[in-house]
Amino acid sequence: MAIQNASEAEQMHLIQVDPVRRNISLALTQIFVWPFIYLIFFMLLTFSRKEAFRTDTRYILFGHSLLVDLMFLLLTDLVVILSYNVVLIPLHFCVPVCMLIDTITACAPLTIMAMCLERYVAICMPLRHNAISTSRRALMVILMIWILSFISPFVDMLILVSTASREYLSQKTHCHYEIMIPEGIRRFGRGLLFIVRMLIILIVEVICYVMIFLAARAASSDKKSASKGQRTISLHIIQLFLCSVEIVCPYIENVVMQYDIQTYLTVRFVNFLVFSITSRAVSPLVYGFRDEKFYAAMVYYLGCKINVISSDTDR
Repeated sequence: MAIQNASEAEQMHLIQVDPVRRNISLALTQIFVWPFIYLIFFMLLTFSRKEAFRTDTRYILFGHSLLVDLMFLLLTDLVVILSYNVVLIPLHFCVPVCMLIDTITACAPLTIMAMCLERYVAICMPLRHNAISTSRRALMVILMIWILSFISPFVDMLILVSTASREYLSQKTHCHYEIMIPEGIRRFGRGLLFIVRMLIILIVEVICYVMIFLAARAASSDKKSASKGQRTISLHIIQLFLCSVEIVCPYIENVVMQYDIQTYLTVRFVNFLVFSITSRAVSPLVYGFRDEKFYAAMVYYLGCKINVISSDTDR
């Protein structure tokens, strides 16, 4: 009941916010988000149109990360639009949306770990790389990532449905994951589980980095590939850090909200732009612009599109 009252109080504060400030924040969000949506969508088109990318484990995992990022940006932007327009939705409609967003959020770091392991195999075990990293195994890994990511929200949904009152389930609210875990102890457990999961992923990435570093020192040839692999994993670690901060942000925002609602709204807005959106911009940076093959394909398809538009204009 206390959590429900806090949620209702938050909604009242959002309604009372200056409409001009609310509209400016919403406009800035759209200006910041949609260029990344268009970029990721174009990169997905590039990936889908070239068979060499669709059969390479490295690019399959990259394509999956792009798809996850695109779904995350579209869903969170929808939630932001509804929130800033003070549109309250029945809780039973919010639950599937929250489950999907949480699953996608959990997919991101697991995909990063899979991409790091693929680079480790490619550089440290080059003779076995083709046998280990097959497109079939890449698809199996992606399936496992989705299953593992879906377990936590699915369990939370089952607990919510079996323990929450009918009044709670029938209320209208803003869509945020906390509506699925109203008890404080479950929120603490969720945070603890997240920390353990991120530590495991970080340890795996650091081990991959160290092994690639040692391989680069020992190799008499192909040092360029090993060095590039190190830089790639370094960027993945940065991306993992941003994902970690993104998950921690709601806990910080809840503390700030207890003191000042205006500061809370500012902190929430900044966190969304700096961490939620920026973490999704690292994947295009890692592969889209640093990978020579993919960048060349992007330039080629972009050039073709520009030529088609020019031809239509001339007619």
